[in-house]
Amino acid sequence: MSKERVQIFDTTLRDGEQVPGCKLETRQKLKIAEKLEALGVDVIEAGFPVSSPGDFKSVSEISKLVKNTSVCGLTRAVKKDIEVAAEALKPAKRPRIHTGIGTSDSHIKYKFNSTREEIIVRAREAVSYAKNFVDDVEFYAEDAGRTDNEFLARVCTAAVEAGATVLNIPDTTGYCLPEEYGQKIKYLKENVKNIENVIISCHCHNDLGLATANAIAAIRNGARQVECTINGIGERAGNTALEEVIMILRQHPDLNFTTNLNPKLLFELSNLVSREMGMVVQPNKAIVGANAFAHSSGIHQDGVIKNRETYEIIDPADVGVTESAIILTARSGRAALAYKAKIMGYELTKLQLDIVYATFLSYADVKKEVADTDLHEIMDLSFKNRASA
Repeated sequence: MSKERVQIFDTTLRDGEQVPGCKLETRQKLKIAEKLEALGVDVIEAGFPVSSPGDFKSVSEISKLVKNTSVCGLTRAVKKDIEVAAEALKPAKRPRIHTGIGTSDSHIKYKFNSTREEIIVRAREAVSYAKNFVDDVEFYAEDAGRTDNEFLARVCTAAVEAGATVLNIPDTTGYCLPEEYGQKIKYLKENVKNIENVIISCHCHNDLGLATANAIAAIRNGARQVECTINGIGERAGNTALEEVIMILRQHPDLNFTTNLNPKLLFELSNLVSREMGMVVQPNKAIVGANAFAHSSGIHQDGVIKNRETYEIIDPADVGVTESAIILTARSGRAALAYKAKIMGYELTKLQLDIVYATFLSYADVKKEVADTDLHEIMDLSFKNRASA
């Protein structure tokens, strides 16, 4: 059975850049956009053109640079926004306008001081107007996660009738549980007229730590585009992490989905985004964190040394990491010490290993980690003491 393809919509340069202190210059955005295209993403959301001259320039320059990937500009359901985005996207070979409006009762009442019927009219008009400039129009129903499903289906139906090619169903506040969000996608699949002619997209935030789980639930219920960011950066607690979605689909072939991405570039791109944005990746971050393939427990180290798959479900090389890391600490056992010693050129007999291990533990109790330079000292001290005895 052939696998169904899931499109990857990267919004690192738009939603990801909304993190306080992470503003990028155009030259930085171009550097990241080039790598995103090399990675194989289907869509790059390059910015919000009407928001500033800098964002307009970035979207325009990325549109000139990118050759195969679609370039997307965000707008509100406002004609001026749409006109400015269309202008910025003119150089793009595959331009997309991403327009929409809030649909939850909270947004309708407090943000727009409007009514449900007026929101449907504005959604229809925004999509229809955007179609005057580009063929590919994505509609977002902001705060869809907290929107009544019946009303959400009506808004989406209006957007499809107006010519939308993609329906974005954002869990804007990261509120939904995976089962709830998956059922929302399923409901739309069953209740939006002509939905088979458009792509359903999921855009999940991580306020409750469920962004990736919600994205997978959406895919399993009919979504065929995932909106995500490198390292999961984004507003507040962040967005669905691109690298997590890619590797989940790859490591679970039973799900029967695939993407066009080259995962071997993930670690390199993660580091690039981290450097350019000045935002450190948490060490325990899945897939790309410094500790993602590091082992310090003696039991784990022994298992990995004997067979990597005992404690690693992903080959580090698959995501561009050179190798697993054996970190020597007070929790490390003789197997890990012998392994590191051999790499550094020390071939130890069992008796010698017992001697060195005793010295090693005295070092490890004082230090959090025992470095390679420490290991040389441990060897010298161990055998010096042995000679003196």
